[in-house]
Amino acid sequence: MTMMETAKAPVMKARIAGLLYLLVIAGGLFAEAGVRQQLIVGGDPAATAQNILDNQSLFRVGFAVNLAYLLCNIPFAALFYAIFSPASRMIALMAALLVVATTAIEAVNLFHHVDALDLLVSANLSGFTPEQLQQMSYASLDAFGTGFAVSLVFFGVACILYGWLILQSGFTPRLIGLLMAIGGVCYLINSFAMFLAPDLASAMFPYILLPSLVGEASFALWLTIMGVDRKRWTNAAAAV
Repeated sequence: MTMMETAKAPVMKARIAGLLYLLVIAGGLFAEAGVRQQLIVGGDPAATAQNILDNQSLFRVGFAVNLAYLLCNIPFAALFYAIFSPASRMIALMAALLVVATTAIEAVNLFHHVDALDLLVSANLSGFTPEQLQQMSYASLDAFGTGFAVSLVFFGVACILYGWLILQSGFTPRLIGLLMAIGGVCYLINSFAMFLAPDLASAMFPYILLPSLVGEASFALWLTIMGVDRKRWTNAAAAV
């Protein structure tokens, strides 16, 4: 590989990582805001069940999109490690492992999403009343929400590490690193509020997550369009 090809390699990896990150963000927004929040009626299992039954195709598409964007997480984590390891191999590895842990938790948690529909349409549950099935389906969605909050604890820490690596390396604008770190803190506040003070969490949502969206979207767009600073990356890689 020539010196010019070596200099271009991190930029290309960054752009691929950015595109994958944009797919994750778009998929997450669709699955959560475009599907679950549109169908779930807070505190009303019957209305929620009817919405799911009336929109089964949308509910299934939400599941499929959720699963698809989780698959994007793995190559993104590998590319992020490859790009930012010159700044700190240990921190970059920790961030990558946290993303893998987040993905694993979310993937297992998706069983609760699909169970919410299966409970309503399964012919093997004829011994239960419609009201009981509605309650069980709603409880499954509640469990999904809790599992998602658990996954965001891991991802929140990953975002803080992303921010630290960006600030430390200067491969991308340091303002983006600050936004990513703030976004990670917001994820942690949101999740722990759900565990410790549900009423407070309800009052803060979704505003508490807006900094996270701004930070992640800025980072993903910068990687996709601009890549990384070649000179800084090359110097850091040479130093390592």
